[in-house]
Amino acid sequence: MQRYKCTVEYNGRPYHGWQFQEEVISVQQVFETALEKFIGQFVRVYVSGRTDAGVHAFGQVVHFDLPRTYPADAVMNAINHHLKPDPVAVIDCVEVGEDFHARFSSKKRYYMYRIVNRRAPLTVDAGLAWGIFKSLDIDAMNEAAAYLIGTHDFTTFRASECQAKSPIKTLEKLVVTRSEHDPLDIRVHTESRSFLHHQVRNMVGTLVLVGKGNWKPVDVKTALEACDRKAGGPTAPADGLYFVKVDY
Repeated sequence: MQRYKCTVEYNGRPYHGWQFQEEVISVQQVFETALEKFIGQFVRVYVSGRTDAGVHAFGQVVHFDLPRTYPADAVMNAINHHLKPDPVAVIDCVEVGEDFHARFSSKKRYYMYRIVNRRAPLTVDAGLAWGIFKSLDIDAMNEAAAYLIGTHDFTTFRASECQAKSPIKTLEKLVVTRSEHDPLDIRVHTESRSFLHHQVRNMVGTLVLVGKGNWKPVDVKTALEACDRKAGGPTAPADGLYFVKVDY
């Protein structure tokens, strides 16, 4: 058996998330189907982090074991051939040792959330960003984000269906920026070893309340300390969330 590590890019709009589910289409399903067409038998694929319905990825990482050794480029090309026309692609593939695991070997995960802050509704970017009409105060959002950096109980930003054993996470980065090329294109960048279910989207939804002027930055600190999901802001739409990369 030879283990392979693949970096995968996908547009999440057509899928009900990464994980296989009965009666709905998932990224895992189309990837495993493409792999089965390549080698003629089913192969289980393991992922670094599951994404929700509608969430996109630039650098998702998966691993799987094949019954014989193929050149890594051949594996990448074959999978991409069988993935067509789905908006999923392997952008890198390497051979790894059997001790590598896409999820358990990871050291840090990176996410980016994209907001288009303009009066007009989204057209080209529909499904690829959150369109917000009211002007956002980026400085206030960053002041609020600073309260979330570090090790905290993130129950306020945790989905009720989250299966994590503990709500305590260490958030290494949470910063809001404007694109150099388009000041209406706002990005929220965040880094952590792991995240709770909906944590990023719930943090973004809360920061937007601050950006709109509905909350003061210190209100985010109060919400965090409440350790109550009802104390936090709304869950931002899945459209704007991107799984950027993983460190190993």
